[in-house]
Amino acid sequence: MQNQNPPTDEARIEQLELSFLAASGSAFSNAYQQAVLAGLSVVVSEDGKIFEIFPDGQRKLLKEIEPPTPSQPGQRYTIQ
Repeated sequence: MQNQNPPTDEARIEQLELSFLAASGSAFSNAYQQAVLAGLSVVVSEDGKIFEIFPDGQRKLLKEIEPPTPSQPGQRYTIQ
């Protein structure tokens, strides 16, 4: 029986990562719009702050947090 796993070379992994970024961005955008159209508030993080955004556009600061950590494509992290 042959191994059915796809190749795991770096080029294939990079291609999958890029397609995931596009798909996840689209999914989050759609979910955001559906929530607002349904009259619900949404919670977002921007520039080290967490906001609740209401359908009428009002924004409520919920919490200040650490700003995002910039990363580069292909950068590797070790989780300890």
